[in-house]
Amino acid sequence: MSPQRLAIAVAAALCLGGVADAGAQSRTPAPKPAAPRAPEAKPGGTERKPGQRSNSPIVIDADRMDASKKEGLIVFTGNVVAKQDNSVQTADRMEVYLDDKGERVLRIVSTGNVKIVTEDCRTGTARRAEYYDDEQRLLLLGDAKVWQDENVVTGEEIEILLAEDRSTVKGGSRERVKSVFYPKREEAKPDGAGSTPKKEERRPGSCS
Repeated sequence: MSPQRLAIAVAAALCLGGVADAGAQSRTPAPKPAAPRAPEAKPGGTERKPGQRSNSPIVIDADRMDASKKEGLIVFTGNVVAKQDNSVQTADRMEVYLDDKGERVLRIVSTGNVKIVTEDCRTGTARRAEYYDDEQRLLLLGDAKVWQDENVVTGEEIEILLAEDRSTVKGGSRERVKSVFYPKREEAKPDGAGSTPKKEERRPGSCS
């Protein structure tokens, strides 16, 4: 029997109920009492900025899932797609590490054809990616590349501190760091013309 596609809300089905033994049928336990939520932001109010920790579930779609409660590890293989809010990550294999109680995702390690698109429309590729939730830190390892619009940076290793919007790029033994940045230039205004209309800003998730 061919493996079925699995669509799993990790925060709801795994983190709240612990990890099922490998090969066991997954089921959604009764939810715990929810903590009081802050009022929803009204139009014009404060919204979560890209890079800030999200409480939204991580939804993972894959050909196969193997879980070990003892190790606190869930392994997804085969055309893995992980989504949270407007961020998307794809890979051949993804390992999700939980805390001792199986209630929270601590680390995610992805390998094979790794590609990540963040909320602010940065795209990254590498042979391996490691994400550390407590530190809000993302590591791209092996032929790492990050680009946004026409700006591109490449190196052997790229470290991105999401909450601080800061990054460090390291070269390898055979290749140094390479960066291409295009400065923004204001278009010349014709005589008597008014101010140039402000360019429409892209909303998170509209990275086309």
